[in-house]
Amino acid sequence: MTLIRRFDHVGITVADLDAVTAFFVSLGLEADRKMAVEGEFLDTVIGMTGARTEIVMLRVPGGGTTLELSSFARPKHLPGSPAAPANELGLRNIAFEVHDLQAAVDHAALDGYGLVGGIGEYEGVWRMAYVRGPEGIIVSLAERIQK
Repeated sequence: MTLIRRFDHVGITVADLDAVTAFFVSLGLEADRKMAVEGEFLDTVIGMTGARTEIVMLRVPGGGTTLELSSFARPKHLPGSPAAPANELGLRNIAFEVHDLQAAVDHAALDGYGLVGGIGEYEGVWRMAYVRGPEGIIVSLAERIQK
């Protein structure tokens, strides 16, 4: 028997909710409206008293697993490692399959977000690259190679 019913969302805490939301929207995700969460529910779940956060849920067009971006007004956020290398413990990347890898990389570069390394090819099946987005978030972009 499995206890998991479905994969619902991944949450990332950010300092600049608007800038990070804009980055993911520019890649093609759709954003719900920004909403504030505070009170007993939040305090209980996160184990902090008097917390207040704003969140935006983003999804790929057509639905599926969502990305939750959260920015804390209370307590103030703690700084992360914006230039964390791939071997640092913790969440390392969020991955998306794209139609055209080079176009996606070029699009991110127009907004000032560059490659962590280069574009690699895996066994003739995938082309993939890591882009370091706002606040150091690494976004893995992968394109299936058509044969």
